[in-house]
Amino acid sequence: MSDNSVPNAQPFFEDNAVGRLKKEIWEASDEQIDRMLAEYGIPSPCEWAKPGSYIQTTIRHQVEANRRKNDIVIIPVGCTELHGRHTVSAMDTLFVSHIAEGVRRYTAKRGAPVNLALPPLNYGCHPYHHLGMPGTVIIREEVAKEFLIDTMLGLWNDGFRKQIILNNHGQLWVLEAAIQQFCKRYHLPGIYRVIDWHRAVRESFRVREQGGEYETPFVHADEAETSVGLLLFPEMVDMAYAVDTTPVNYLPAGHLDNSVDNYWRPSRWSESEGHGAIEIAGTPEGVVGRPTVATAQKGKRPLAAILRYLTLYCDDILAAFPAGKVPPVEMVSLRSEAEMEPYLREPLSEGWKSVYGLPKIGF
Repeated sequence: MSDNSVPNAQPFFEDNAVGRLKKEIWEASDEQIDRMLAEYGIPSPCEWAKPGSYIQTTIRHQVEANRRKNDIVIIPVGCTELHGRHTVSAMDTLFVSHIAEGVRRYTAKRGAPVNLALPPLNYGCHPYHHLGMPGTVIIREEVAKEFLIDTMLGLWNDGFRKQIILNNHGQLWVLEAAIQQFCKRYHLPGIYRVIDWHRAVRESFRVREQGGEYETPFVHADEAETSVGLLLFPEMVDMAYAVDTTPVNYLPAGHLDNSVDNYWRPSRWSESEGHGAIEIAGTPEGVVGRPTVATAQKGKRPLAAILRYLTLYCDDILAAFPAGKVPPVEMVSLRSEAEMEPYLREPLSEGWKSVYGLPKIGF
């Protein structure tokens, strides 16, 4: 992967478990990447309807048994959004679902599978510049936020108190707000995190002048996303209809970064509007970039990176707080340990109380 003849070819990696993992992925050979993906069963068909894959498709007594071993739940969230005529509008939701399913398969082989919740946001929020696009269904921020908060509360009540919201779509600000509002409103001990998967492993999407494999930086329905789609669900990608586009920008490059923050610029793309044409006027194809240069091979390293990272993160959570344990109540909330004791018990066990009867103290 790394080419020392290219300026800045080697990213900075911290000297900790996460940094060492990222460095391992960066330096891995194609054969090593293939072996990693095989460990997670990538590629495999989507498991939305597969018995035993998601909480909602697993027989109840098995859900309870799994939770006693591993009480982490991954919540994939996506959207319905035009991704060009060459692929499908469920692309973002499919990406995070396939990733979560890979982690479940891997952890199941170790005897304690991570839990998955069916995607609660098949229709997601969107930035202003997406308005008006056919094939893109836009949900109001407050609606999506409240929907996600209610999902988190229901999962917490069922004993899933370590929650990872896995995102692929440009709605990060809404997901962050949902976590913050959930914690402010309910003060429930647990671990809650939103992960933009592609940004979490952004070095795997580096362009060639940065030592990476890509010709163009990650934006939307482009080389990067189409490559991942060709790997995960090639039957939903028709390259005969792929077209390249160039966005209409009104300011010079350098101020705003792309979807994975390739360039460490002053602002993320979502922190501005008006700097370029809205999508329906500037790139009505639903593509921003060059999907015609996509290949399944280019999608492998990013997927290996996120699968390995999520495994490490889940392992770290369970090492700190084994199944059934949460961070100290009075250290992570304004509630008392005595008040929370019955709500933290195993659901339906003797003395357990439903969290829906717990008075809210936040705002």
